[in-house]
This record gives sequence, structure tokens and C-alpha cells, in this order.
Amino acid sequence: MVNLLENARNILIIQLGDIGDVVWATPTLRAVKRAHPGARLSVLVRDGIGCLLAADPSLHRVYEVKRRKGNLFKRILLETDFIRHLRRQRFDIAVDLRLDERGAYMAFASGAPVRVRLYNRDVPYLQNRLFTHLLTPPPRSAKARGAAEQSLALVREMGVDTEDIVPRLWVADGSRRRAREILREAGVGDGLRWVSINPFSRWTYKEWGHDKWARVIDWLGDEYRMAVVLVGSGEERERAADLVGRTKGKVFNLAGRTTLDELAALLELSCLNIGVDSAAPHIAAAVGTPTITLYGPSDWEEWAPVGDGHHVVVPDLDCVPCYKKGCDGKGVSLCLEDLTVERVEEGIRKALAGL
Repeated sequence: MVNLLENARNILIIQLGDIGDVVWATPTLRAVKRAHPGARLSVLVRDGIGCLLAADPSLHRVYEVKRRKGNLFKRILLETDFIRHLRRQRFDIAVDLRLDERGAYMAFASGAPVRVRLYNRDVPYLQNRLFTHLLTPPPRSAKARGAAEQSLALVREMGVDTEDIVPRLWVADGSRRRAREILREAGVGDGLRWVSINPFSRWTYKEWGHDKWARVIDWLGDEYRMAVVLVGSGEERERAADLVGRTKGKVFNLAGRTTLDELAALLELSCLNIGVDSAAPHIAAAVGTPTITLYGPSDWEEWAPVGDGHHVVVPDLDCVPCYKKGCDGKGVSLCLEDLTVERVEEGIRKALAGL
């Protein structure tokens, strides 16, 4: 164990993963700040994700790696300006929580004299050379499960430890106010009881059938007199509209209507989030909303929200989880295709009973 943070007063944490990866990194951010309360802690994430962390009291600044537009010269100029800005912050240490190429380059470009990442023999030699310290944590124990451990393993080797592995996001008052306005504009009145459903994933092999979701939505209306708010990205709005057209219940399509911080606020207002393995369950759990998530090929024990109030529905097949992107390379997971509506309704019933 090397206490590389002992004298650091200006710390940069780099997490250039997907939305869920950033949410699962929040226990690491809290742990570092708790261990070094006098240090300024900043984080670098991908474009569009920073607003999720904007209200986090642990953080001094949130930086985003932008998607540059324009010709090559303009993109180089903008990227150079951003790197100059980072270097002017005079970070004492840069810690990259992932093993990707851009994270390595950004750590080096930050100008931090100490640059840390986990050692990985499978990455190109040059990537490892961009860091001053490559750490190798001990093998994970059977008890150390959960996606938060991927980030915590690194900082534990740097003298930072914690038992708090539950992700948490803070919702700003302005984001919560805008979420309420979006709901009212869509016709979701203040007195209406509703659950949020995210039926979409960035990877379609994690999705469940629209007809099955439609049956669940109608069942929620008939059985519990509950409305449904569909959430998703702008690219998924037309698919959400198709799903709405298959239902007879009270359902509202808000896919693509929110920024990420507004989505967090909306999910915070939901009494339950139901959906597939995607970013929404992680965000919902991190703002304190109970979840029920459908898992197929991915490992629910590693990625499902932790803590009370969070449930999973998993197919009863020996091949689950297989970690494959669909069966036979076709992008469709038969385990989810075979998952019945009745099984999902049973899971939802148990989750609602616990509220």
C-alpha cells in the first residue's frame, strides 16, 4: 500500500466511462474526500455526464471531455485550450479509474506530477508509461462484490478505505424544479401516483419485448391504479412512442425530454423505477428511489443496485449470466425473450409491497 494522497492538496479523479460507471464511482469520490477533507477534489468525465455530479458536495470542480465539432484545426485548437486550462489548475495527482486510452492521455496531459492507475498487462506499453505509479491490488475476496469495488480497489491501495459502497447522487433544487415542470407539461399531475419505467438500453441484447412491457403497464393501471412515466434518451423517443401506442393505461412518454440531472430529479420523484440493465436504475438507486431491474446476460450480482429496496428479476437458466452480447452473436438474448410477464409482475408486486 502506497499513501500517494497523503500530501496532495489538489486531486483530479478521471472516470471516462459510461453513466453507470460514473454513478458507481461516487463511493470512491466520497471516500477520497472523507480521507482528505482539506484537499480540493475535482473529477473529469465524458461530455454530458458532468451535470449528474454538479451538486455533489465532495467535489470542487467537474470537468468534461467534450465532443469537439468543426474541422480538424478547430478541434485541435479547442482540445489544446482545454488541456491548457487543466494544466493551470496545478493538480498534485491524477487518478485514472479506468484502463482506456483517452483516460491515460488526459492524466498525462493534466500535468499532474503524480499519475496513478491500476496495472494491466493487456493495454499497450505506451499507456502504462504515461503513469508514474501502476498499482496492483490483492485479489478480490468473495465478499468484495459490486461495481463500486472496481474503483475502490485502486484508492484502497493508496491508503483510502471505506465500508460505504452505496452510490449516491445529489439533486440540485433547480434540477428538481425543472423536473416538476416537465412532468406538469406532460400532464402528470401532482396528485397522480406513478412509477418510472426504462425499457431501453444502449445495448439491445439487454432489452425485453415491447408487447410484454405494454402488458406490464396495463397491469399496473388495472391492479394498482398507477400511471407510468417512460424514460430514455432522445434516440429512444420514437420507440417509446411505439410502446405507448400498444397500451391502454395512463402512460407518459418523457424519453429525450430531460438532461441527465433532470432525469435524476424525475427518478427521485418516482415511487419506483422498473426497467432493464441500463443507466436509469443506477441513477434511481443513487437518488434513493427503490428499483426493480431485469437482468439477463450481464452479472446482476456485480452491477445491480445495492442496499434495501432494490430487487432483480433474473431468468431461471443455468447459462445466466453468460456475459455475451446476445445468443449466437445475433444481438438477442433468449433468456430475456423467454422471461414471462407473470414473473416480472411477481417481482414488481413484491417491490411495491415493500414500499
